Amino acid sequence: MRDILPVLLLIEGLFSQGALGAYTLVDNFAGTSFLSGFTFFNEPDPTHGFVRYLSQSDATAQGLVKSTTSQFSMTVDSKNKAPDGRASVRLHSKKTYMKGLFVLDVEAMPTSTCGTWPSFWTWGSEKTWPEEGEIDIIEGVHTNTVNAMSLHTADGCSISGIGSAGTVNTKNCFINAPGQISNAGCGIGSSSPFSFGTGLNAIGGGVYAMEWTSTSIKIWFFPRDSIPVDLKNNIPNPASWGTPQANFEGGGCNYEKAFGRQRLVINTTFCGDWAAAVWTSNPTCKALAASCNDYVANNPTAFRNSTWTINYLKTFQQPYTNI
Repeated sequence: MRDILPVLLLIEGLFSQGALGAYTLVDNFAGTSFLSGFTFFNEPDPTHGFVRYLSQSDATAQGLVKSTTSQFSMTVDSKNKAPDGRASVRLHSKKTYMKGLFVLDVEAMPTSTCGTWPSFWTWGSEKTWPEEGEIDIIEGVHTNTVNAMSLHTADGCSISGIGSAGTVNTKNCFINAPGQISNAGCGIGSSSPFSFGTGLNAIGGGVYAMEWTSTSIKIWFFPRDSIPVDLKNNIPNPASWGTPQANFEGGGCNYEKAFGRQRLVINTTFCGDWAAAVWTSNPTCKALAASCNDYVANNPTAFRNSTWTINYLKTFQQPYTNI
């Protein structure tokens, strides 16, 4: 007993400090190795966008994906008219994930341009949606500079939104929730005017972190000059990060039931189910063309800054979680 007492005391100390629950780095996609973790989706857009997603070989040949030792970038065709949809890139992670901490360091993203709909998000698959859920971490359309964060689920998931720094816009995550616009889900708008598009680029970008546990989903945004030191050192402690931009908990959502294994997605689409639907309600965009598709097809140079510049995408897991 005397021999194992130090070991027992060590284990007790680790539990009391929460060390056994600490996040451990699992994936670090960055620079020239970024694409090792992803596949190119080149099928018709599930969101019905006016877009042609290219294969890796075609995207590379057209110069839409590039990498250096420290950064990866992906952009859209900004040289040619596109009567059949604008060429773009959509990446899906090769791995699927079940809970964890997901961190994207983005130096720049597509500017707030009429017709665009860039996103960083997760989902199970088109075949299982929405039964396995969807988590939108970075998303917006047209001239938005404020990030829209949301969850999309089957029936039976709602949130209170209490504990969010952002503005709670909708609370029912069900895609066909009564009293909400179709597929609105439960949505929270960022409190920062520099959280998306042109606004984000103006401050040199920053870091988005999404924590998914069995009881909640939370999203933080850190501008470039306020990234937590623990996150920089790959020992993240979300409990020390303060109020998240979006706190998706409370209200009666069974996260174990509402969300299945998720794939990470980064893409830029155009028009589609969201951006086309609100084209005429945006005065700036409405003045440019009769429809979203018309504008995107005929104005290639408008999208010369529709580029993602990514420093890294990291995933962290806690012990005993199913990765």
